[in-house]
Amino acid sequence: MASRLLLSNAIKASRPSWVSQAVRPLSISAATQAARSSALKNGLTVVTDSDLSAQTASIGVYVDAGSRSETINGTVHLLEQVALKGTNSRSAKVLDAQVESIGASLDVNAGREQIAYTAKSLAADLPKSIEVLADVIQNASLNVDAVDAARSASLAGSESPAEIVFEHLHATAFQGSSLGRKFTGIADSVQTLTRDDLANFVKKNYTTDRMVLVGAGNVDHDALVALAEKHFNQISASVEPTGLGKSNKFAPSFIGSEVRLQDDTMEQAHIVLAVEGCSRSSPDHYTLEVMKTIIGSWDRSLGAAAHTSSRLAAIVNDNKFANSFVSFNKAYTDTGLFGMYFVTENNDCQDDFVHFLQKEWARLSASVTDVEVEQARQKLKASLRLNLDGPSAVAEDLGRQLAATGKHDSVEVIEKALNKITAADVRRVASEYLWDREIAFVGLGPIECLPDYGRIRGNMSWNRV
Repeated sequence: MASRLLLSNAIKASRPSWVSQAVRPLSISAATQAARSSALKNGLTVVTDSDLSAQTASIGVYVDAGSRSETINGTVHLLEQVALKGTNSRSAKVLDAQVESIGASLDVNAGREQIAYTAKSLAADLPKSIEVLADVIQNASLNVDAVDAARSASLAGSESPAEIVFEHLHATAFQGSSLGRKFTGIADSVQTLTRDDLANFVKKNYTTDRMVLVGAGNVDHDALVALAEKHFNQISASVEPTGLGKSNKFAPSFIGSEVRLQDDTMEQAHIVLAVEGCSRSSPDHYTLEVMKTIIGSWDRSLGAAAHTSSRLAAIVNDNKFANSFVSFNKAYTDTGLFGMYFVTENNDCQDDFVHFLQKEWARLSASVTDVEVEQARQKLKASLRLNLDGPSAVAEDLGRQLAATGKHDSVEVIEKALNKITAADVRRVASEYLWDREIAFVGLGPIECLPDYGRIRGNMSWNRV
């Protein structure tokens, strides 16, 4: 080792000076900046994760308000449909033409806890895209004709089987709470919604203490702050500021229950089962992510479906219990859902799938191995890196984390948290969240072979030897 070091030093000493001068450093070392945060005079938070070597810039305004913040069910979904239908100074046609003229994209996405207004453009067109985005957020015309058209489309719209079972899962698991409301709204409430209802929602919830402006890609932080000061000056804080991630004051109670929607005309059964998970800010969140990954996902249409590391996948593939399954961990600001969604056309095996799923859940609290935990950690870290490949993904990650918790965990922070998780941690968290816990489930389609509630609930714990 010493001789190798001496040889290396000798080579460096004999190297002409022009060689070191000709070495080209990686551009990313100078172009990438650490994430920065600033607060405007009106209280709006501006956060950037800049990469000045990128050709594009992605910005977004994330509002800590979703269907959980509604007074009338369906308001947020309708607002999402009409948000880009023109402003007080721009008709829908003019708005579309201006966005298209710079080759930008503008979008609005809403959910149970957040609304996101996003724009992506070339770096040189950032001033124009942020000006348009600010106009859409602060001065949306909420045209009456557009509201009427969106209402009709909402009432006539159809949902996929997956959307149906997950809506019913929220409704039965979180009965009587805002989280249990149907995101698209029920017919009776949607029919009563007016333009004024949408405007009142915006006025109440679009406040600086509940909004964050994020930028990623070729975005200069100081320049974005200056543009935000100029274009977002109409927004003020709430009378009683709550802060990001704190708009929902009352955590809902989880209720073990079931919903059965039997339809023998359907070719496949769609079934979802879940227990109560943890909030997004809980220290157990990443352990549940590891547990989700150990259980895994599987789809028989994929070529390597039989050769995944998931034990459940091997059992399901060998016995043809299902067409596909996905383990999930949905985290909200104050609660969560941890569970399994599966689709099967082999209706006689619904009982078998649930049986082996519950055996795997029980095994997590008793005999999960270090190898499984390590594999899951590596999968999560790879997925994390791959999912943040590009300015749009980075901006979305920034915005959604900040709106949900008021803080942002970088990739490095998450990887450190994952590296600390051991098999003992998985067994502890599985014992707390899965062992002998209440369960909620929903079945849609030909579900005559789905076990009754008492049996499924009883199998949430097994005799331990």
